[in-house]
Amino acid sequence: MASTSALSMAAPVAQNRQLDTFLKPLPVRPSRLVSKPAVGKFQVRASLKEKAVTGLTAAALTASIILPDVAEAAVTPSLNNFLLSIGAGGVVGLALVGAVIAVSNFDPVKRS
Repeated sequence: MASTSALSMAAPVAQNRQLDTFLKPLPVRPSRLVSKPAVGKFQVRASLKEKAVTGLTAAALTASIILPDVAEAAVTPSLNNFLLSIGAGGVVGLALVGAVIAVSNFDPVKRS
């Protein structure tokens, strides 16, 4: 019991020190570079690896648009059934909302 009370007495001191440094705002340093609007100049700097990844991604998207078999390759039968069940649930939900609206319009409540 004495060891737990010693730990509980020591813990708040360490937590307060961390909390003070956490809540202290960062110093604001003025920017050394003055931004001037670049007229007609747009330059992208990227490494060769980033350019390769971007090119491969663009090629895959283009292939999936041109070749529908590539686009359908990722749709498994279970994923297809899941998507169809979501669609069927939406149809049932719309039918319920339509029925409630129709009944409320045909049978208005008259209070005197």
